Amino acid sequence: MRDRLRSESGATAVEFALIVPLLIALVIGIAEFGRAFQVQGTLSAAAREGVRLMALQNDQAAARAAVRAAASSLDPAITDGQITITPSSCPQLNGGSTSVRLTIDYPMPYITGFFGTGLDLTGTGVMRCNG
Repeated sequence: MRDRLRSESGATAVEFALIVPLLIALVIGIAEFGRAFQVQGTLSAAAREGVRLMALQNDQAAARAAVRAAASSLDPAITDGQITITPSSCPQLNGGSTSVRLTIDYPMPYITGFFGTGLDLTGTGVMRCNG
């Protein structure tokens, strides 16, 4: 009986060695997904803030500053080259309804690099000009 228990202890170590890498990959995947979800929410909120300012004030510089302020927690920080505003200005409404769109393209680097270098995320906000 004792010999049988000793021979099974090696099987347990082998099973453990086979399962642990899968569990570690799962935990890393959960952490990376959670961070990507948080960054996507930040980008969406920043895009809404920027497009709101652009629609009300018709000022691209103020809209870009609002985006950078709303997404100040992101590392690396958002640059002006990652923010696209179309059309470039809100025309005065003459009975029509024109919308402005602000898009943020953000290359989010992974924390661990286990799944590659990073992920490209996009935040978009659309609002009718002049409120």
